[in-house]
Amino acid sequence: MKMKKLLRFIPFYKENRPISDLNVTGISMDSRTTEPGDVFICMRGVEVDGHRYAEDAVIRGAVVILAEKPVDVAVPVILVNDTSRALAMIAAAFYETPSEHLRVIGVTGTNGKTTITYLLEEIFRIQKKRTGIIGTIQVNIDGKTFPVKNTTPDALTLQRYFHKMRKARVDQAIMEVSSHALDQGRVYGCDIDIAIFTNLTRDHLDYHENFDDYLRAKSLLFAQLGNGYNKEREKFAVINKDSPSAHRFIRSTSQGLLTYGIHEEADVMAEDYSLTETGTTFTMLTPIGSIFIDSPLMGMFSIYNMLAAAGAALLSDVSLPAIQQAFMQTKGVRGRFEPVREGQDFGVVIDYAHTPDSLENVLKTIKEICHGSIIIVIGCGGDRDRSKRPLMAEVSMEFADSVIFTNDNPRSEDPKQIFRDMTNHLKGNHDIIEDRKEAIQKALKAAKKGDVVLIAGKGHETYQEIKGIRHHFDDCEIAREILRDMKERPS
Repeated sequence: MKMKKLLRFIPFYKENRPISDLNVTGISMDSRTTEPGDVFICMRGVEVDGHRYAEDAVIRGAVVILAEKPVDVAVPVILVNDTSRALAMIAAAFYETPSEHLRVIGVTGTNGKTTITYLLEEIFRIQKKRTGIIGTIQVNIDGKTFPVKNTTPDALTLQRYFHKMRKARVDQAIMEVSSHALDQGRVYGCDIDIAIFTNLTRDHLDYHENFDDYLRAKSLLFAQLGNGYNKEREKFAVINKDSPSAHRFIRSTSQGLLTYGIHEEADVMAEDYSLTETGTTFTMLTPIGSIFIDSPLMGMFSIYNMLAAAGAALLSDVSLPAIQQAFMQTKGVRGRFEPVREGQDFGVVIDYAHTPDSLENVLKTIKEICHGSIIIVIGCGGDRDRSKRPLMAEVSMEFADSVIFTNDNPRSEDPKQIFRDMTNHLKGNHDIIEDRKEAIQKALKAAKKGDVVLIAGKGHETYQEIKGIRHHFDDCEIAREILRDMKERPS
């Protein structure tokens, strides 16, 4: 593709020499993987500045450099104000604006994103549609999976995945959209048809200046809705009316609006709900009729997730019976309120809850269905928002009968400092067991008939990161191993 054609997508730039006949065969933002014919884009990271590696990229074959400041290299240099935004726009152009040819649903909010994407996949699968998911757990394109590093990939990887979806003739793309991705412009150039807002609670304040800045970043998805390439397709925002922040998101968009909720008057609502240890039932009221939902998903938050998915499905012309069937047969998402059953007479639940609000929701759900005591194994990640650590501990102590604090992913931090942040202010009994497997084992061995053990914080993750090294560690796998051993060697 001609570089001049790519630059049409960038409104203001300067070039240090003519590039009209320059042919580009790829895009790179890492000099180590640059190939002959690439345009190399100098990205500014937290720890690394790509401008330092422009010469390395040229040695490896880059034919043009895109930068925010002059660099001394032997190939043309294009200067732009923001390489992050330029990367997103050029990547979209290079892959021929693939999202314009797909139906795209974007889901943002603190909690519920992953479950909603999988509920929507289940709904569209019943409709015999090919789906593609980009999210926290993995990227899945019509059954083929790819590993992920971030909830929302960098702009280049994101456009590459959309391109793969288009080649695979995917009918419906569904993606989780993080506040980091919105703030860093990773979704520039994405033509999103339906944007879903789940809720907003305290999270990622290690990155954002404050809660209002976090809200601002999330609302960008709705402010940008309709700014894509396909102006003929109608765009919609699906908003949780029960969220205290709902009005900010509603005001941020000029596109079509559908609301959902339980307590506030909304377009899609749940009434007559019942929460049990085996699932959830409720009547779902919609603008086109009412249906009874009987789902194996547990908890009030599951109702909200189903309402959000139903709203987006209705806007995608899915019938109520198809939505009803999907909610009835769904198995949920790995690591999201995932039950572990090995014949024991007490409950074991694995959940990704890693914010005070999500943890409180999970514990409230367990409290509603538990006939005995609640035992929790919980930690906080290192190198992340320290302000939420005491809040996580307080929630644990308030709702659980027995609390064991342990390692999550300490990363480069001293675990003892994490424990101090969590527990220094606490009153009441609790245990600290640094070894996560040992902590899980103690909780499971302490459980009696009717109790529920919650192993929280890591959910679907299959590793534990300690001092920069990822060690294999799967909460579900460890719990099953211990439960089986307990069954074979009863005390």
